Amino acid sequence: MPERNRVTPLGDVVATPLRGAWTGNRGKIHEGHEIVRFHSGDLWLICELEFRGIKQPQWAPHHYTFLFFHDEAVALAAGHRPCAECRRGSYVSYLEAWTDALGGPRPSAGAVNARLHSERLYPRTHRRRLHEGRFVGLPDGAFVLEQDAPRLVLGDALVEWSPNGYGPLISRPRSGTATVITPPATLAVLKAGYPVQIDASAYR
Repeated sequence: MPERNRVTPLGDVVATPLRGAWTGNRGKIHEGHEIVRFHSGDLWLICELEFRGIKQPQWAPHHYTFLFFHDEAVALAAGHRPCAECRRGSYVSYLEAWTDALGGPRPSAGAVNARLHSERLYPRTHRRRLHEGRFVGLPDGAFVLEQDAPRLVLGDALVEWSPNGYGPLISRPRSGTATVITPPATLAVLKAGYPVQIDASAYR
């Protein structure tokens, strides 16, 4: 049976056999082999599956919990950001796009973490925050909630995502307001041209 360590675009941690392109974490959120909390801080990372040949055991006591993401678009929607160590190039690209889109000096990692945390959760809760935005101008790689399902924005289509992967698509509305899952700061990063990785199964 698959273990509960896969992350959905809404940030939930579920059990599914769907393979992950990335690992990452949001602190230690397990006891034994059980997920017992939603997060343990504002540092939510997207990491390489392998880095410098280091092997880390899953579910180790006193160690952060390894989580897995179908692709980077899912991870960004969930509110994670690239790791500054194992994904240094992507982290720098993310910060450059952040600065281009949002202005000001390049932010510290702490400032990025704090802003993303405020955008993905309501204060002092584990309840997910969603945001409104116009369908026009949403970048590829963003996620919206449409017809009660998370859907990836990809060209003129919205591609449904489930714990089994990408599925049916519908036409992307040409007007109106979307319920956006991807946090606003990361949405701005995508609009500024950050090269998000999207699983090939989303393209049809």
